[in-house]
Amino acid sequence: MDWPISEVARMSGVTARTLRHYDETGLLPPARVGANGHRYYEERQLLRLQQILVLRALGVGLPEIDRILAARVDEVDALRSHHQRLLAERDRLDALADTVSRTIAELEQSRKDGNPMTINRPENLFEGIQPTQYEGSLRDFPEFAEAANQRAATMSPTEVEAGQRQRTAQMIRLAELMTAGLPADAEPVQAEIDAQYRAPVELHTVSAEEFRAIGRSCVDNDSWRTAYEAITPGLAAYQRDAIAAYATTRLT
Repeated sequence: MDWPISEVARMSGVTARTLRHYDETGLLPPARVGANGHRYYEERQLLRLQQILVLRALGVGLPEIDRILAARVDEVDALRSHHQRLLAERDRLDALADTVSRTIAELEQSRKDGNPMTINRPENLFEGIQPTQYEGSLRDFPEFAEAANQRAATMSPTEVEAGQRQRTAQMIRLAELMTAGLPADAEPVQAEIDAQYRAPVELHTVSAEEFRAIGRSCVDNDSWRTAYEAITPGLAAYQRDAIAAYATTRLT
């Protein structure tokens, strides 16, 4: 039995565009290509796609996934290895949840004391946090997502910490603008977004639609949304709307 690319996309949640990209790079060729040019996949390709997606969820870049799969390790042994990594990722997420919970408690206490947005121990913000992977709304832009993930994979611990501190500072500044009542398209907000736009441009030429997708990921990506909402409720949607306004007025 085989399945057309549209059905595989529906089952897996991976877009047909991404599946075609996997084929073009040799990572996941289909079982056959029909006379109509459509790709068809069999069970072996579905199992390979499962491994690709598990490894992507663990933050492994596509070149490394290609090397792992090319080693032709027994599928059961490979899945056991993936399972161990998933358990480790679960532990990391538990630690991240504790970090977010502690941040919420500190922010709530600060507000009760009349000092909103004050964090007693800034280093607590970063426990359990690793470089953020581009997922969610960016699945339609595999080339950009891969460039970002490759950059994250080569970052030193010092670079990771510095980047996370910078992102947290940006989030807090944006939260202050939001709580002050400024709309997402206000000039001070757009100045913050302009600074944010310059970071991904260093990795890849970012189109208006790609930047909008980054904005949507602030809401669509669970870990991103959790981080924004830990600062203040509604911040994820505010960031998304501010990016959308920037893309419309400055990138189109």
